Amino acid sequence: MAEKITKDMGLMDVIQRYPQTVAVFQKHGLGCLGCALAQFETIEQGALGHGMDVDELLKDLNVVASKS
Repeated sequence: MAEKITKDMGLMDVIQRYPQTVAVFQKHGLGCLGCALAQFETIEQGALGHGMDVDELLKDLNVVASKS
């Protein structure tokens, strides 16, 4: 069973652990996963910086991660 993804987890940590989440980040408008800030930002920081609903993003990320 996949570990629950939380808002305080690092963006790149989640992507490395669950590569299938890249499509979810992109669907929500967070397409700059290769930028320098993505290396240090948490999911919450990235979402808020792009005007996203953190809870909706987390819900979708956990659905996809749970299928791994």
